[in-house]
Amino acid sequence: MITPYDVPASKLIEKLAKYLKDNVDEVQPPAWAIVAKTGSHVEKQPQNPSWWYVRSASILRKVYVHGPIGLEKLRADYGGRKDFGTKPEHAVKAAGNNIRKILQQLEAAGLVQKANAKGRIMAPKGRKLLKEVAEDLHKDLIKDFPELKKYQGE
Repeated sequence: MITPYDVPASKLIEKLAKYLKDNVDEVQPPAWAIVAKTGSHVEKQPQNPSWWYVRSASILRKVYVHGPIGLEKLRADYGGRKDFGTKPEHAVKAAGNNIRKILQQLEAAGLVQKANAKGRIMAPKGRKLLKEVAEDLHKDLIKDFPELKKYQGE
């Protein structure tokens, strides 16, 4: 059986973002998402118009791989280096509002659930979705790279 661990993360996130955009009605960018930055360490808002779905897919994968995981850990993961001009750069956390809203939307869709004071964990529906997307992606990768067939899960 193929799991999200068995496929490249970037391709999984790309395919999962497309699935979320097309099939999960609860995951929708709010009106302010087109002008919001993702943190104080970036200069402009994201240039990809569907960045909300890409970030949602990425968060869903992180909850699967690292769960239980909380908001502050996700903020640290999506943070970066802030340029202070002539002063040394420092690591800063990403903005919390967009990550919080995405977690709430994924929870409303039944894909993640709260773990008592430990953050979020995968719900059975979310685990099933990620495994299905990973299997579809693996089948597509086998078409492009037949030598990957020997790595199928049994």
